[in-house]
Amino acid sequence: MQEILVLYYSRGGSVTALARQIARGVEEAGLQARLRTVPAVAPVTQIAAAAVPEEGAPYVEKKDLQECVGLILGSPTRFGNMAAPVKYFIDTLGAEWASGTLAGKPAAVFTSTATMHGGQESTLLSMMTPLLHHGMLIVGIPFTEAALSTTKTGGTPYGASHVAGGEDDAKLSADEMQLARALGKRVAETARKLSA
Repeated sequence: MQEILVLYYSRGGSVTALARQIARGVEEAGLQARLRTVPAVAPVTQIAAAAVPEEGAPYVEKKDLQECVGLILGSPTRFGNMAAPVKYFIDTLGAEWASGTLAGKPAAVFTSTATMHGGQESTLLSMMTPLLHHGMLIVGIPFTEAALSTTKTGGTPYGASHVAGGEDDAKLSADEMQLARALGKRVAETARKLSA
């Protein structure tokens, strides 16, 4: 069974919730979703993260990138950019870049912000840049998805998104869930077409 890697970092749970909806979309399209996360990055004065997460998705391994037929990358927004743990992981992929591990595979991105104008689109664009350097084919959400034109919360043509609120306690809206599933489905369908 072909698998799409849904790789993310989540601190408050919003990005995890989006990842699960994206995985549903992948599986609705007939492919398998492989949920993985990246470990937190801590200053040297703090204790390092456990080798295995206490709950949720397992940590990503380099073989996950090789075995997937597509990648959907998610991060909370940090000052209009991806979170440090996601960037740190991407910065370790020199060998995969040199060997073309991800070249020609479809990719998409997703994020969550505290506020509507918290940098969703700039974060999504920042995550696309290294994926383009890896030779990936970026998939977005077209306006043929009706929820993209009517959403009052998250959702952009650049990728799925969520407005979590200042306390990170807002649940995904119906539009956010629909657009996340649509993104997963589009990446899965694109991967299937590319491998045909």
